[in-house]
Amino acid sequence: MFNFDLPFYRPLWLRLGIVILSLGWAIVELTTGSPGFAILFGAVGFFAAYRFFVTFDPDKEARKTTEASKDID
Repeated sequence: MFNFDLPFYRPLWLRLGIVILSLGWAIVELTTGSPGFAILFGAVGFFAAYRFFVTFDPDKEARKTTEASKDID
């Protein structure tokens, strides 16, 4: 679905912002009476937090492209 290991996501402030925005919007949806959207945005926020702070490896893409260029040579 999304490639969370891109070097674009390397800055900590960007990863925190995505997680905080998603979870914050889940709270907004919950307080306005939309539990379906609250669950949706909460799931996105928790999944992003897991991928950004538990399994995050920005060098994975660099290794992949380096290996691919070695195969071409």
